[in-house]
Amino acid sequence: LTARMLNCGQSCIAAKRFILMEGIYDEFVSKFTKAVKGLKSGNPLEHATQVGPMARKDLADQLNRQVSVSVEQGAKLLLGGKQSGCYHEPTILSDVTPGMAAFEEETFGPLAAMIKAKDIDQAFALSEQSKYGLGVTVCTADIDKAVKFADRVSDGAYFINELVKSDPRLPFGGTKNSGYGRELAKDGMMEFINRKTIYVKN
Repeated sequence: LTARMLNCGQSCIAAKRFILMEGIYDEFVSKFTKAVKGLKSGNPLEHATQVGPMARKDLADQLNRQVSVSVEQGAKLLLGGKQSGCYHEPTILSDVTPGMAAFEEETFGPLAAMIKAKDIDQAFALSEQSKYGLGVTVCTADIDKAVKFADRVSDGAYFINELVKSDPRLPFGGTKNSGYGRELAKDGMMEFINRKTIYVKN
């Protein structure tokens, strides 16, 4: 919930696609929907507010378009979906599949796309089926297995049982359309220097 709705979903590292094993799909979606319903929308200057307006109206317009197009393509609207100016309701779409706007595009706002996977292999394949590659979170009780699966993910970050976040001690950056190079940590510092090769043959 925090990974998707923090800052009204307006973060490059916000969780956008939830790829769920079919055995937990219904329970997860039900609990997630209930939790989102409990979020307090309102004035962002009020301390109790958990969801406020988006940064610009064009961003809210784009998100609303992505919701509408995805529903036309077969996704089911479970919650939200309405927009008023810069405010867009926290929204949940279920039955999202490849080819839909909510699967293919970056949804920069409070929209959660629920995707069902029949097994682990399909889950990782769906994860890789994206033009973006910033970060992936794997939630599991089997940490050893998750570590072994890390090489299946080409993203710049692979987090286990924690939402993707930047940390000044760790290099941060993506692959594919999520940029190139790294910031933070030693790797980030090295991006700002010009390496010089000096070769001497005696």
